[in-house]
This record gives sequence, structure tokens and C-alpha cells, in this order.
Amino acid sequence: MNKPLTNKEKIIEKKFNGLKELLGETVTLFCVTYFYHGKLVAVGEDEVKLGNPSIIYETGDWNDKEWSDIQDMHLPDGLIVRKSAIESYAKTK
Repeated sequence: MNKPLTNKEKIIEKKFNGLKELLGETVTLFCVTYFYHGKLVAVGEDEVKLGNPSIIYETGDWNDKEWSDIQDMHLPDGLIVRKSAIESYAKTK
């Protein structure tokens, strides 16, 4: 027999649009080889675009307010990243 769900066990479904939910936000893309940081300005079928992109060579302690080694990529037209290279992403520091 199935036990009825308590209030704490109820599942709430929310529509999730992935990267599109973060358009306009500053994000970090955790990719296969490098971590990229910048403003998410476009999300396409196969690629995303970061405005004012930086590359993170060292994160440092995750509790720190800033990345240990982050360098501006000086790309005035932004950086295009293949979605297939992105392992995870988040709004971060």
C-alpha cells in the first residue's frame, strides 16, 4: 500500500527552461576543459553567448567572494560556447 504524502514530501513541479531562464544574468559555465564567466546574452540551439567573458583558471575556496584567478578575455563581441562542452552552469560569484 502507498503511504499518503505529508506536506514535506509533496512534489512541486515547476517548468524549467534551462539556460534560457538565466538570460541577462551573470553566470559561470563549467565546461569540459575551462570555466567561463560572463553575462549570458544569447541561447541558441547548439551554442550560447557570453558578453564580457572571462576565463577562470583557479577557483580558490568556494566560500571566497571572488575567484582566485579570473582573467578578462577582452573579446568585444563576446564568447560563443558550444552547449555540448558545458557540463553544468550556475549564477555564481
